[in-house]
Amino acid sequence: MAQRGAKNRTVGAAVLALTAPLALAACGGSDSDAAAGGGAGGEVTSLTVQDTFVTDPGATYYGELLDSCGQANGVTIERNSVPGGDIIARTLQQASSQTLPDILSIDNPDVGQLAAAGALAPLGELGVTAEGISQGVVDANTFEDELYGLQPTTQSLALFYNEDILTEAGIQPPTTWDELKTAAAALTEGNRYGIAFSAPPTYEGTWQFLPFMWSNGGDETDIATPETAEALQLWVDLLSSGSASESVLNWGQEDVNDQFIAGNAAMMINGPWQFPVLAENPEVKYQVVPLPAPEAGGTVVAPLGGATWTVPETGDDARKAKAAAVVQCVNSDENMVDNALTNSSVPTKAELGEQVVAQDERMQAFVDVVPDLRSRTAKLQDEWPTAATAIYTAVQTALTGGASPEEALQQAQNG
Repeated sequence: MAQRGAKNRTVGAAVLALTAPLALAACGGSDSDAAAGGGAGGEVTSLTVQDTFVTDPGATYYGELLDSCGQANGVTIERNSVPGGDIIARTLQQASSQTLPDILSIDNPDVGQLAAAGALAPLGELGVTAEGISQGVVDANTFEDELYGLQPTTQSLALFYNEDILTEAGIQPPTTWDELKTAAAALTEGNRYGIAFSAPPTYEGTWQFLPFMWSNGGDETDIATPETAEALQLWVDLLSSGSASESVLNWGQEDVNDQFIAGNAAMMINGPWQFPVLAENPEVKYQVVPLPAPEAGGTVVAPLGGATWTVPETGDDARKAKAAAVVQCVNSDENMVDNALTNSSVPTKAELGEQVVAQDERMQAFVDVVPDLRSRTAKLQDEWPTAATAIYTAVQTALTGGASPEEALQQAQNG
């Protein structure tokens, strides 16, 4: 197999063990090509797809979209959906046994791990480009200078607020960190907290902290800096002042939304995937604005999420070419917009965002940050999990009073 990328990276022994059998498959295809719908010189009539959309609306939406894109490209789609927590281990096993699907949808931070294992084909070699897509999204789907994933939509974080509560209190949605602390304190009353966010010792906690760290100039390559400590101090201040519940240490983002719906939080940090749940509670009148910046006029740099579509390295050029065509169809402009409207997300092409906002003005806060969205994995690639763990560990230590933000970050970074 040709070397992919400009750098020679060292991957773990477990990953390396998987690439040897995969290399054999890449040279001549597997014995199951004919049974799987052609390839290895024959006509490709069907493709296998593996994704993580096990619940609606995604399950039904992607089933119909894949069938449509398959039909447009002359193939039938054989689809298998598995829980998101299982897909990486399953894919690595498939790489080892040479049973990879033709098309694979994964969470974008997982691109680096699978690309490093040799399980994904570079899309550039298949004629696929990411023209017009936000640079942060492109970075998230790139490993060693090669594009491996094409992502139609993305999600991020913003500030949700209860219109009735803020209006009654005469408070405008905060736009800076100082305004956030002032507003959260003023809105805290009885059983109601001013602000709710998610800070558990998981990647979810890291995800929620990243926009504060990045917007203040912090960086995942070195978290023990004054910039990151200042961002963490903001969270400590919100908690120690009583403006946020100590339960944020255990809340996931769904828990935060539940507290917001119940009226136990006047504001919350969350994403557009909560829109369908909020729609089931029409008594909650809410609006969404961008997250507050450290200072007035500052740029909010938020992380990007969302599923990306890849072409596994099956070793069959004909099948990979047909799979790439289907991936391009899934990522067409029309499908990007339809996808965003169906699945409460935003197109990865900023120019398409206005079509989503026209349907729900509350999406504006998420559309606005698309040009500045940042990839969690672009700098550290497959080493990102180590940094993510250090970040949420430091957040937990500081919020529980185990150490100052500066000390917590230094301790976490030193491992």
